[in-house]
Amino acid sequence: MSKNIPKAYELGYQDFYGRDFKVSPDVLIPRPETEQLIDDVLRLSGKAILPGVRATKRVLKEHPLIIDVGTGSGCIAITLSLELLEAKILACDISDKALKIAEENNQKLAGRVVFFKSDLLENYHGAEPDVVVANLPYVDKKWEWLDREALAAEPELALYAEENGLALIKKILSQIYERGWKSYVILEMDTSEQDEIISYAKGLGFSHKRTDGFVVELKK
Repeated sequence: MSKNIPKAYELGYQDFYGRDFKVSPDVLIPRPETEQLIDDVLRLSGKAILPGVRATKRVLKEHPLIIDVGTGSGCIAITLSLELLEAKILACDISDKALKIAEENNQKLAGRVVFFKSDLLENYHGAEPDVVVANLPYVDKKWEWLDREALAAEPELALYAEENGLALIKKILSQIYERGWKSYVILEMDTSEQDEIISYAKGLGFSHKRTDGFVVELKK
Protein backbone atom coordinates (compact mmCIF):
# COMPACT_ATOMS: atom_id res chain seq x y z
CA MET A 1 0.00 0.00 0.00
CA SER A 2 1.28 3.47 -0.83
CA LYS A 3 2.51 5.35 2.21
CA ASN A 4 0.59 8.52 1.38
CA ILE A 5 -2.73 7.04 0.27
CA PRO A 6 -5.12 6.14 3.10
CA LYS A 7 -6.36 2.56 3.10
CA ALA A 8 -9.97 3.73 2.73
CA TYR A 9 -9.18 5.39 -0.59
CA GLU A 10 -7.38 2.31 -1.86
CA LEU A 11 -10.32 0.09 -0.84
CA GLY A 12 -12.85 2.64 -2.08
CA TYR A 13 -15.00 2.53 1.05
CA GLN A 14 -15.05 3.28 4.77
CA ASP A 15 -17.26 1.92 7.55
CA PHE A 16 -19.46 4.47 9.30
CA TYR A 17 -22.11 3.54 11.85
CA GLY A 18 -22.03 -0.07 10.65
CA ARG A 19 -22.39 0.66 6.93
CA ASP A 20 -19.84 0.87 4.13
CA PHE A 21 -19.72 4.24 2.38
CA LYS A 22 -17.99 4.83 -0.91
CA VAL A 23 -15.12 7.29 -0.58
CA SER A 24 -12.62 8.86 -2.94
CA PRO A 25 -10.10 11.72 -2.67
CA ASP A 26 -13.05 14.01 -3.49
CA VAL A 27 -14.50 13.49 0.00
CA LEU A 28 -13.24 13.33 3.56
CA ILE A 29 -12.86 9.85 5.02
CA PRO A 30 -15.56 9.38 7.72
CA ARG A 31 -14.08 9.27 11.24
CA PRO A 32 -15.35 7.36 14.29
CA GLU A 33 -15.75 10.60 16.27
CA THR A 34 -18.27 11.84 13.72
CA GLU A 35 -20.62 9.02 14.73
CA GLN A 36 -21.33 11.06 17.87
CA LEU A 37 -23.30 13.45 15.66
CA ILE A 38 -25.66 10.58 14.85
CA ASP A 39 -25.96 9.60 18.51
CA ASP A 40 -26.90 13.15 19.49
CA VAL A 41 -29.68 13.39 16.92
CA LEU A 42 -31.00 9.95 17.94
CA ARG A 43 -31.03 11.07 21.56
CA LEU A 44 -33.09 14.16 20.67
CA SER A 45 -35.45 11.82 18.81
CA GLY A 46 -35.94 9.64 21.88
CA LYS A 47 -34.08 6.67 20.41
CA ALA A 48 -31.91 4.28 22.42
CA ILE A 49 -28.30 4.62 21.33
CA LEU A 50 -27.20 1.16 22.48
CA PRO A 51 -29.07 -2.09 23.18
CA GLY A 52 -30.15 -2.25 26.80
CA VAL A 53 -29.75 1.49 27.34
CA ARG A 54 -32.90 3.38 28.22
CA ALA A 55 -34.00 5.86 25.58
CA THR A 56 -34.22 9.51 26.54
CA LYS A 57 -37.39 11.57 26.28
CA ARG A 58 -38.16 12.71 22.73
CA VAL A 59 -37.39 16.40 22.24
CA LEU A 60 -37.94 16.66 18.49
CA LYS A 61 -41.37 16.51 16.92
CA GLU A 62 -42.57 13.22 15.46
CA HIS A 63 -41.54 13.98 11.87
CA PRO A 64 -38.52 16.30 12.13
CA LEU A 65 -36.78 18.11 9.30
CA ILE A 66 -33.00 17.71 9.50
CA ILE A 67 -30.39 19.42 7.31
CA ASP A 68 -26.82 18.14 7.03
CA VAL A 69 -24.55 20.96 5.86
CA GLY A 70 -21.28 20.08 4.16
CA THR A 71 -22.35 16.49 3.61
CA GLY A 72 -19.24 15.17 1.83
CA SER A 73 -19.74 11.43 1.31
CA GLY A 74 -23.26 11.76 2.70
CA CYS A 75 -22.46 9.49 5.64
CA ILE A 76 -24.22 11.62 8.26
CA ALA A 77 -27.35 12.41 6.26
CA ILE A 78 -27.79 8.89 4.87
CA THR A 79 -27.25 7.29 8.26
CA LEU A 80 -29.85 9.59 9.81
CA SER A 81 -32.30 8.75 7.02
CA LEU A 82 -31.87 5.04 7.75
CA GLU A 83 -31.94 5.32 11.54
CA LEU A 84 -34.83 7.82 11.67
CA LEU A 85 -37.39 6.64 9.16
CA GLU A 86 -39.86 9.26 10.36
CA ALA A 87 -37.53 12.18 9.57
CA LYS A 88 -37.11 14.20 6.40
CA ILE A 89 -33.42 14.59 5.61
CA LEU A 90 -31.86 17.22 3.35
CA ALA A 91 -28.14 17.61 2.73
CA CYS A 92 -25.93 20.04 0.85
CA ASP A 93 -22.34 20.58 -0.17
CA ILE A 94 -20.45 23.17 -2.18
CA SER A 95 -18.57 20.46 -4.13
CA ASP A 96 -20.17 18.86 -7.19
CA LYS A 97 -17.75 15.94 -6.90
CA ALA A 98 -18.69 15.33 -3.28
CA LEU A 99 -22.39 15.46 -4.13
CA LYS A 100 -21.88 12.84 -6.81
CA ILE A 101 -20.31 10.47 -4.26
CA ALA A 102 -23.09 11.24 -1.77
CA GLU A 103 -25.78 10.47 -4.35
CA GLU A 104 -24.11 7.15 -5.16
CA ASN A 105 -24.02 6.23 -1.49
CA ASN A 106 -27.64 7.25 -1.09
CA GLN A 107 -28.67 4.96 -3.93
CA LYS A 108 -26.47 2.07 -2.85
CA LEU A 109 -27.67 2.13 0.76
CA ALA A 110 -31.32 2.92 -0.06
CA GLY A 111 -31.14 6.23 1.76
CA ARG A 112 -33.90 8.83 1.60
CA VAL A 113 -31.83 11.99 1.41
CA VAL A 114 -32.52 14.93 -0.89
CA PHE A 115 -29.23 16.56 -1.87
CA PHE A 116 -28.63 20.06 -3.22
CA LYS A 117 -25.64 22.27 -3.95
CA SER A 118 -25.03 25.15 -1.58
CA ASP A 119 -22.29 27.13 0.13
CA LEU A 120 -23.42 26.36 3.67
CA LEU A 121 -27.09 27.48 3.85
CA GLU A 122 -26.98 30.15 1.13
CA ASN A 123 -29.10 28.20 -1.38
CA TYR A 124 -31.63 26.89 1.15
CA HIS A 125 -34.94 28.74 1.15
CA GLY A 126 -37.25 26.10 2.61
CA ALA A 127 -38.91 25.53 5.94
CA GLU A 128 -37.12 26.04 9.23
CA PRO A 129 -35.36 22.78 10.17
CA ASP A 130 -35.66 21.15 13.55
CA VAL A 131 -31.98 20.22 13.48
CA VAL A 132 -28.96 21.53 11.60
CA VAL A 133 -26.09 19.06 11.77
CA ALA A 134 -22.66 19.76 10.32
CA ASN A 135 -19.14 18.44 10.23
CA LEU A 136 -17.61 21.45 8.51
CA PRO A 137 -13.93 22.10 7.81
CA TYR A 138 -12.40 23.14 11.12
CA VAL A 139 -8.69 22.32 10.85
CA ASP A 140 -6.22 25.17 11.27
CA LYS A 141 -3.14 24.72 9.09
CA LYS A 142 -1.06 26.35 11.82
CA TRP A 143 -1.79 23.72 14.48
CA GLU A 144 1.54 22.52 15.86
CA TRP A 145 0.20 18.97 16.30
CA LEU A 146 -1.18 18.71 12.76
CA ASP A 147 -0.07 15.60 10.87
CA ARG A 148 0.01 17.03 7.37
CA GLU A 149 1.30 13.82 5.83
CA ALA A 150 -1.62 11.81 7.19
CA LEU A 151 -4.10 14.29 5.69
CA ALA A 152 -2.27 14.96 2.42
CA ALA A 153 -4.54 12.78 0.25
CA GLU A 154 -7.81 14.24 1.56
CA PRO A 155 -9.47 17.30 -0.01
CA GLU A 156 -8.31 20.58 1.51
CA LEU A 157 -11.77 22.02 0.87
CA ALA A 158 -13.20 19.56 3.41
CA LEU A 159 -10.47 20.03 6.01
CA TYR A 160 -9.21 23.57 6.41
CA ALA A 161 -10.87 26.83 7.39
CA GLU A 162 -9.68 30.38 7.97
CA GLU A 163 -9.79 32.23 11.30
CA ASN A 164 -7.91 29.52 13.17
CA GLY A 165 -10.23 26.90 11.70
CA LEU A 166 -13.43 28.57 12.91
CA ALA A 167 -14.57 30.67 9.94
CA LEU A 168 -17.19 28.29 8.54
CA ILE A 169 -18.60 27.26 11.91
CA LYS A 170 -19.07 30.91 12.82
CA LYS A 171 -20.59 31.61 9.42
CA ILE A 172 -23.24 28.92 9.70
CA LEU A 173 -24.15 30.06 13.21
CA SER A 174 -24.53 33.59 11.87
CA GLN A 175 -26.73 32.34 9.01
CA ILE A 176 -29.02 30.54 11.45
CA TYR A 177 -29.16 33.62 13.68
CA GLU A 178 -29.98 35.91 10.75
CA ARG A 179 -32.85 33.64 9.67
CA GLY A 180 -34.33 33.63 13.14
CA TRP A 181 -34.41 29.85 13.31
CA LYS A 182 -34.92 28.13 16.67
CA SER A 183 -33.22 24.94 15.52
CA TYR A 184 -30.97 22.57 17.40
CA VAL A 185 -27.47 22.90 15.97
CA ILE A 186 -25.09 19.96 16.32
CA LEU A 187 -21.51 20.64 15.23
CA GLU A 188 -18.25 18.74 15.17
CA MET A 189 -15.07 20.62 15.99
CA ASP A 190 -11.73 20.13 17.69
CA THR A 191 -11.84 20.20 21.48
CA SER A 192 -9.43 23.15 21.45
CA GLU A 193 -12.04 25.21 19.57
CA GLN A 194 -15.11 24.47 21.66
CA ASP A 195 -14.85 27.24 24.27
CA GLU A 196 -14.51 29.94 21.60
CA ILE A 197 -17.40 28.60 19.54
CA ILE A 198 -19.67 28.24 22.56
CA SER A 199 -18.86 31.83 23.57
CA TYR A 200 -19.50 33.05 20.02
CA ALA A 201 -22.79 31.15 19.86
CA LYS A 202 -23.97 32.54 23.18
CA GLY A 203 -23.28 36.02 21.85
CA LEU A 204 -25.80 35.28 19.09
CA GLY A 205 -28.40 34.06 21.57
CA PHE A 206 -27.77 30.33 21.38
CA SER A 207 -27.75 28.22 24.51
CA HIS A 208 -25.16 25.50 25.03
CA LYS A 209 -26.98 22.23 25.64
CA ARG A 210 -24.14 19.71 25.87
CA THR A 211 -20.68 18.70 24.68
CA ASP A 212 -19.79 15.10 23.83
CA GLY A 213 -16.20 14.59 22.72
CA PHE A 214 -15.79 16.49 19.46
CA VAL A 215 -19.48 17.41 19.24
CA VAL A 216 -21.16 20.55 20.57
CA GLU A 217 -24.95 20.82 20.75
CA LEU A 218 -26.55 24.28 20.71
CA LYS A 219 -30.14 25.51 20.69
CA LYS A 220 -31.37 28.88 19.47
